Amino acid sequence: MGVLSVVPSPYQRDLFEALSRRPEVALSVFYQERQPHDSPWPEQPLAAYEKILPGFALRLGMVRSHFNWSLPLVDHFDLWIINASLTSATAQALMRGALTGKKWLFWGERLTPPGSSWKGLAQDYLANALEGATGILSIGSLARRDYERRFPALRHATIPYCTRLEDFSRIAGKRTENVDLTFLFCGQMIPRKGIDLLLSAFARLVAEGLPVKLRLVGREAGLPGLLKPFARAVQERIVYAGFCAPGALPLEFAQADVFVIPSRHDGWGVVVNQALASGLPVLASDQVGAACDYVISGENGLLFPAGDEEALYLAMKQMATHRERIRPWGEKSIFQAKTLTPEAGAEKLVQAIHQALS
Repeated sequence: MGVLSVVPSPYQRDLFEALSRRPEVALSVFYQERQPHDSPWPEQPLAAYEKILPGFALRLGMVRSHFNWSLPLVDHFDLWIINASLTSATAQALMRGALTGKKWLFWGERLTPPGSSWKGLAQDYLANALEGATGILSIGSLARRDYERRFPALRHATIPYCTRLEDFSRIAGKRTENVDLTFLFCGQMIPRKGIDLLLSAFARLVAEGLPVKLRLVGREAGLPGLLKPFARAVQERIVYAGFCAPGALPLEFAQADVFVIPSRHDGWGVVVNQALASGLPVLASDQVGAACDYVISGENGLLFPAGDEEALYLAMKQMATHRERIRPWGEKSIFQAKTLTPEAGAEKLVQAIHQALS
């Protein structure tokens, strides 16, 4: 089986490693790039089944497109999986050319809602390449509903991102509640992630005299400018920990009581996997793929409408004023995380492969 992916991200590599250990799968993974110039991830050695294709990437605004050559012959594989952006020229060439009449699956997140009519037309054109697929493996149920609507004639399955969570699970039973309820946000400090909504909602809690703190982990982006309007009393209760390498993340989650992800759009959100394994209640918008599948409102967290600052504020206030819910909701989160192991993901992927080849 051949896989075309983007970069050696830890989010995909854990699943690929589990898949490579399956006796019925001879795996080859081809990455379009070793890592983008602005990647926060440290480089790791490649496995024997992984290879970086020669090529380059071009950026147009927020869109990156890969151009690669020296691709392997598609006939050397019984099945291909395309796990790449639809804006990739390499992926488009394969889907519309060499893979025509072959068995191949697309594995991807929900498409980002286009910001204009012409972007919508461009997205529709790029997505039409999937009409030639044997099936679509959606990363989450939100993505699946979208792809089923677009391509009702194709086979569909749901394969979430499944990563190694043992380091997060180990700290789950050792956490102790903070004196000041500590909310954790982990991600880029950009509007799409809803960081502006989070800061405003948190400031309201501080203004009410509630004993709360906010810990921010991730690339700084526009954070300094976003913090400027807030009073010193608010800023003193916010800790920016900076970007953390994957190995250091469990220690960050260990310092939190509640995890918050207020994204306006998030195709999946692996940080939700990590928060669940850490035994944290999760407050998430209804546009976060992972939260829609694994956060049950009132059982291990709360879902609220994306972009709704008032709803986010009320969710945070509920946790700050009902701290007795933190432990039982965290235990439910741990239970939810047990289905997100790379081995579980590999099993689902093998089942999808068998269906595609049948």
